[in-house]
Amino acid sequence: MDFQSVMQELEALGKERMKKMYISNGAHEPVFGVATGAMKPMAKKIKKNQPLAEELYATGNYDAMYFAGVIADPMAMTEADFDRWIDAAYFYMLSDYVVAVTLSETNIAQDVADKWIASGEELRMSAGWSCYCWLLGNRKDSEFSASKISSMLDQVENTIHHSPDRTKSAMNNFIYSVGIHYLPLHDKAVETAKAVGPVEIKREKKKSSVLLASDTIQKEIERGRLGFKRKYVRC
Repeated sequence: MDFQSVMQELEALGKERMKKMYISNGAHEPVFGVATGAMKPMAKKIKKNQPLAEELYATGNYDAMYFAGVIADPMAMTEADFDRWIDAAYFYMLSDYVVAVTLSETNIAQDVADKWIASGEELRMSAGWSCYCWLLGNRKDSEFSASKISSMLDQVENTIHHSPDRTKSAMNNFIYSVGIHYLPLHDKAVETAKAVGPVEIKREKKKSSVLLASDTIQKEIERGRLGFKRKYVRC
């Protein structure tokens, strides 16, 4: 399938209800409103195709950008490519669920994520923390430095309440991810979650939401998911 046929197929798969949902979460035109599950048959046909992924991502169309992440070849991407992708990711569903996910499948994931976390920019920081969440949920515990993850928990505890909203949300997920997926620091993550307490996320035109990592960790423990690792990051 070439660029034109993929765009036509995405447009045909679009649903008004999904489009409204994406827009309410921060997407803006152009957007077709394609459910992620509906992309699977096309993804199976194409498999990985980095040149096509680049063409789709450059459109600025939310669905095309999301599908670009599905067919991207992460190992063919450089740090400069990821910087270009994060620059174009204009809201959290792109930064955290497309760019961060794609980055998490590379060997440069932690290095790039560290730079983004230190950037001071809301969506870059959010993508950096999210990338660690994807990594912790998929890779062996031995691939991480316990002292580094420990100091990141300290950083979250000290800065989460003064951080931008999307970054707050990703940091809260980081506490939960360490607590469930990274056994060496499970106890410290539980302590951090308690110390942080409720995290308020303000949302435009919607009621604020309150996140509580300690509750989420407890629920996952009760479901028997302590130490759980995903086989794949991308669906």
